[in-house]
Amino acid sequence: MAGGLVSVARRFTDLGVRVISSRLVSGGARAVGLAARSAVGSKGVRASVPIFLSRKEDVCLGERRGAYSQKRFQSTAREAPDFAFAFDIDGVLLHESRPIPGASDVLRFLEEQHVPFILLTNGGGKREEDRVSDLSEKLGVPLTTDNFVQSHTPFRQLVDGPDGLRDKTVLVTGSDYGKCRDIAKSYGFNNIITPSDILAAQPNIFPFRHIPSLHPNPQPLPRLPYTGDTSTALSSSLKVDAMFVFDDPRDWAVDTQIIMDLLLSRSGYIGTYSALNNDSSLPNCGWQQDSQPTLYFSNGDMLWAAHYHLPRFGQGAFQAALAGVWRRYTGGHELRRTVIGKPERETYAFAERVLNAYRHERLREIGGHGANGLMAVYMVGDNPDSDIAGANGFRSETGTEWLSILVRTGVWSDKRQGMGMLEGVKKPTTIVKDVREAVEWACGRHGVEWK
Repeated sequence: MAGGLVSVARRFTDLGVRVISSRLVSGGARAVGLAARSAVGSKGVRASVPIFLSRKEDVCLGERRGAYSQKRFQSTAREAPDFAFAFDIDGVLLHESRPIPGASDVLRFLEEQHVPFILLTNGGGKREEDRVSDLSEKLGVPLTTDNFVQSHTPFRQLVDGPDGLRDKTVLVTGSDYGKCRDIAKSYGFNNIITPSDILAAQPNIFPFRHIPSLHPNPQPLPRLPYTGDTSTALSSSLKVDAMFVFDDPRDWAVDTQIIMDLLLSRSGYIGTYSALNNDSSLPNCGWQQDSQPTLYFSNGDMLWAAHYHLPRFGQGAFQAALAGVWRRYTGGHELRRTVIGKPERETYAFAERVLNAYRHERLREIGGHGANGLMAVYMVGDNPDSDIAGANGFRSETGTEWLSILVRTGVWSDKRQGMGMLEGVKKPTTIVKDVREAVEWACGRHGVEWK
């Protein structure tokens, strides 16, 4: 497993991914319609996240001194703004399928003013084209995949390359097994299986009654799982090379059992148990040292804003539950896995590249200029743990300053969590009522008047 992990780590580093202990962090995503751009990898060690020094405690929490001149600005065909926005979706632009008041007006205004923006979400579960089409309809604003990145978009980067998984067997799971299979297929994976497929082929793998509605339309497996029959050659049994959690799983019990089986297996052959497990003479006591499949999570959000008046558990809750089962089983060892999405640094680095490319394309279309690049990006989010912490912890290599704006329309509430949690890297540049007030505040700093 150690050799395989190093191999995967090297490959992700080439794509802009950092290795932190035994955990890999994604180098961001590649939006549909944009060519892949070279990413800058780090040295594999997490630097301490800078904590901003005390700031003015006025209407703007932590407004940075002297950041920008307050010159008047009018967007014309020959000049473009030197600032941009990154918007979270759930809790900022939408509550489920309902637009938050002012969200559509904000996006139309930015389009008219040629201010670049990106939709940067930890959500997923649909193909990028389908999600953008759905968002365009709900918000009443034409959107494209050129400035849209969702949590699992980076998975496409694992299809090709020296350790590519295009023709390997990958297990996918999430809210809808069929949709996860379709997304993985659209990314280029050719051999895709789901927990439903395994459950249908080997019902005894989960000895309890399962929920049939969560497991519709299972597909035949390329090979049958190993049953323990020593007369059967292991090489002819089902072998899984990687596991992907695309979005928030529904059947935690079945998913947990099957993922655990594979984490404990010999080289990914489901139905086997590695002889290296719990060997104290080996690194990590032998756990995940036998070429077991790498486990990938598309984000780590514990909570998100849904229709209910209180935040609901997200993919991060499933991840925490699985990690807890793993620690209990292994006597306290940490689960090794790859986690991407906000607040990881490279997700923000990728977002900045997409924003610059989008701005350049808009300038080309209107015959304008603005070669100096972006001076500032405003991350508008509702989650201090992901949106705010990610923006605050990110340091642009091109000198672009990222500022964080926390809205009151989503996960965070001063009544529920209180102001006390907004410390250090979670402390926003400012707190506002909603997305419209966020854009008004940011545009005002650059002399762009809300119309």
